[in-house]
Amino acid sequence: MLFTSVLVAGAATGSLPGPDRKSSADAAGSAAPAGRHVDVAEAAAEAAAAGKSPMEAAQRAVSRSGDRWGAVYSEGEYEEFEEALDGEYTGVGLWARRERDGRIEVTKVRAGSPAAVAGIRAGDRLRSIDGEKVAGRPVTEVVSLLRGDATDAPAGTAVKVGLERGTRAWDLTLRRATLSTDSVTVRKLADGITVVRIASFTKGSGDAVSAALRQAPAGVGVILDLRGNSGGLVTEAVTAASVFLDGGLVATYDVDGEQRALHAEPGGETRRPLVALVDGGTMSAAELLTGALQDRGRAVVVGSRTFGKGSVQMPSRLPDGSVAELTVGHYRTPSGRAVDGRGITPDLDADQQVVERAETVLSGLGES
Repeated sequence: MLFTSVLVAGAATGSLPGPDRKSSADAAGSAAPAGRHVDVAEAAAEAAAAGKSPMEAAQRAVSRSGDRWGAVYSEGEYEEFEEALDGEYTGVGLWARRERDGRIEVTKVRAGSPAAVAGIRAGDRLRSIDGEKVAGRPVTEVVSLLRGDATDAPAGTAVKVGLERGTRAWDLTLRRATLSTDSVTVRKLADGITVVRIASFTKGSGDAVSAALRQAPAGVGVILDLRGNSGGLVTEAVTAASVFLDGGLVATYDVDGEQRALHAEPGGETRRPLVALVDGGTMSAAELLTGALQDRGRAVVVGSRTFGKGSVQMPSRLPDGSVAELTVGHYRTPSGRAVDGRGITPDLDADQQVVERAETVLSGLGES
């Protein structure tokens, strides 16, 4: 089962396991749920029988379904997304999303990546890739073009990107590189506060958060920075929640009407002061973690309203090996709040000097 947010240029889709993440082959090969999956599967099967492309037929069916988060991936794309969740990918280091008007906006640029070296920054918009316009295209297609899936482009191959920033428009050529996700970074502030930043939930992220907390000075507060975190493996988000919670509910979700729940492992550190930072780029699994910490009174949430991606996707394998991923349900926070389309409202609104505001909040929190 997938809980998707796409990290463009070779990051990853996210996975919502139930309760454990399956491999690409196991998850996509499992029995497809009812509803939209049946329609898409039938369209793909009919196309295959007629000697046409099952993937293209599935893409048309998904487009007609009205599923905002529905997507169809080639076999190669799907495998690469899962590789990215394991901590390494080939790409140019861009994260992006499609805006409501269809334009593709860069939401984040990986430090040291080809995109960063070329001067691309968050807020820029992608106009074209290798001469093909990208406005209105699904983000999955943008991913495919940037990766060079159609030509099996390895690290070192070139991709021409058209961009715009305000009134400026320009083209540049990037060379794809093998990048590690390094999803968790840690830094210490002058007052001893530890800032743990989770860029995305890839394999091992939860354990990295646990290790960071063990290194933090006893009794000193922690800032958990989830800004710009567009999701990832929900198992890792639950592991991260377990670092700060002593067991209990993290989230509930439904799959075709069947209710399920995610729980933290007991034994987390519950006394250390904690502030979670969020913004409009905080999505999916990151919202799941934020909602759990907020609802259970474990953290003060500072920043701006989160994105509002709280839907559950499930994949099914098509006759040509491609994978259709469609929404089958939604998740709720421990108190029962729906997140999809609404986001999570922080306890303290802050658009500027967010870390400084968090430090002020921590100064008023004591270990108890």
